[in-house]
Amino acid sequence: MDQIDQKILAHLKQNARARASDIGKAVHLSVSTVIERIHKMEDAGIICSYTAITNDAKVGNDVTALIEISLEHPRFNDSFSDQVMRHPNVVSCYYLTGSYDYMIKVSCRSSDELEVIHRWVKDQPGVCQTQTHFVLRTIKNIYSALPSGDASAPE
Repeated sequence: MDQIDQKILAHLKQNARARASDIGKAVHLSVSTVIERIHKMEDAGIICSYTAITNDAKVGNDVTALIEISLEHPRFNDSFSDQVMRHPNVVSCYYLTGSYDYMIKVSCRSSDELEVIHRWVKDQPGVCQTQTHFVLRTIKNIYSALPSGDASAPE
């Protein structure tokens, strides 16, 4: 993946529905070359999928929380991960180093619903400690980053 591919990715990350002709103009390539490069990145697994990113508040989810979770033993990792994958309010999950084993991001309608989710987390086999943080405001939220310093932002 070269710098031109990274610029194409930056445009797609900003708008996955961007037309190849618009991207081509921005990166100074023909439409067919842009399409070919996008297909190569899809085939290589660099581009995994295209998705719609929603505004949580506008779809009724006014509460976002981050929950740190410790498990009493690593033997619970697989079952915990499986349960988290199935829960519709868990929007992301990270396996961590440090004091906690996992951090999950939860999006829900209310603090009452968060309480139900928190109880569900604590009921999972092996969970021995949690710490919950309410998100007051989202400053930045991107799906994933490009390699640092390799691509400039789309113009």
